[in-house]
Amino acid sequence: MDNLLAARSQMALSLGFHIIFSCIGMAMPFFMAVSHYKWLKTGDEQFKNLTKAWSKGVAIFFVTGAVSGTMLSFELGLLWPTFMKHAGPIFGMPFSLEGTAFFIEAIALGFYLYGWKKFKPWFHWFTGVMVGITGLASGILVVSANAWMNSPAGFDFVNGEYLNVDPMKAMFNEAWFSQALHMTIAAFVSTGFAVAGVHALMILKGKNTLFHWKAFKIAISFGAVCAILQPISGDISAKDVAQRQPAKLAAMEAHFKTEERASLIIGGIPNEKEKRVDYAIKIPGALSFLAHGNFKAEVTGLDRIPENNHPPVAITHYAFQVMVGCGVILMLSGILFLIAFYRKKKWLEASWFFRLFAILTPLGYIALEAGWVVTEVGRQPWIIYGVMRTSEAVTPMPGIQYSFYLYSLVYLSLSVVVTFLLYRQIKNIPLKYDANNIHPSLTLK
Repeated sequence: MDNLLAARSQMALSLGFHIIFSCIGMAMPFFMAVSHYKWLKTGDEQFKNLTKAWSKGVAIFFVTGAVSGTMLSFELGLLWPTFMKHAGPIFGMPFSLEGTAFFIEAIALGFYLYGWKKFKPWFHWFTGVMVGITGLASGILVVSANAWMNSPAGFDFVNGEYLNVDPMKAMFNEAWFSQALHMTIAAFVSTGFAVAGVHALMILKGKNTLFHWKAFKIAISFGAVCAILQPISGDISAKDVAQRQPAKLAAMEAHFKTEERASLIIGGIPNEKEKRVDYAIKIPGALSFLAHGNFKAEVTGLDRIPENNHPPVAITHYAFQVMVGCGVILMLSGILFLIAFYRKKKWLEASWFFRLFAILTPLGYIALEAGWVVTEVGRQPWIIYGVMRTSEAVTPMPGIQYSFYLYSLVYLSLSVVVTFLLYRQIKNIPLKYDANNIHPSLTLK
């Protein structure tokens, strides 16, 4: 394993691990805040119990995310010193602000966890809201830095020198809004369906169904609405990528030949050698419309891009198909929930309904991981798009593969610990929070 492959593998592992906890930190505190608000307004002890249970989960995820995020910051300097040397002064502002947001989030979470019966009720609730706001801000700021790598701005690149640096322009680059919007909605979709799925499973087991029904309803409400909105943000992102990164769009769609009325490809096996896609379903003109809002528009193919600038087509295409496929399933499931809640109440008493959402538990995070593969692999061979190649940024230090093995062991250990803690937390909920409290309408059939 050479340095470039080892470094990219280590970053892929680190980002793939950290992104899950980042998204939970962006979304789950808002679920907790809604439950807390309902307790303050209704006095229903079930919402208080739910809030406390969720707050412990937020704490577990926060600590794990803090560890993995800190490791990532070290990895940037360790694995990509040339990149950090030039890019650090340009896009350092969002990272600095993210550190500030993280600092405030840690304080707010401490106040929230230890503030029961010590603060006035509404101030205590506000500290929980601040956990959500700062967590959301942290995620958006990090995405802004990543967007800069896809759409570099805020500097002039002259004879290998980075001149006239403007950190504000770098932070608010052309890609930041579409990426931040898409990522934020994805965080609520993936976390909403994951949390709802866990509580749906507990409902199926028939224990403390009132408690789990209230939890399910809050989580899936966020997840369903955001899943329905996600295609809109996806469309905005696709049009943005078509303008700025035609090679990435071409790889996503395995679009080898520049043409008008370009077909949208569903599925298929890219044949990079023969420049074609086998066994695909093609919808004529649909890619032109999605990319440019016109069924007759020309879409740039890989034939117009130098071959040494081609992203890995197969990986990008498969990841994109997985992301879109999972997104469509979640969107349809979100619509199903809204129909059930407002029109078909009997579905809420059927075991198939909760079994469906239990099965969907991991799907949002699968889509999330696939989406990041599209973003990162689709940008290759550039670490700063059009300016610096990934191969130029990697460290010359030997033995990076051993660092990769070490980090893999660390992340595996963290995964085991977090899984154990969450399992224990979920297992203890029915025993700790009134296991005999059964929702009268949830006698599943």
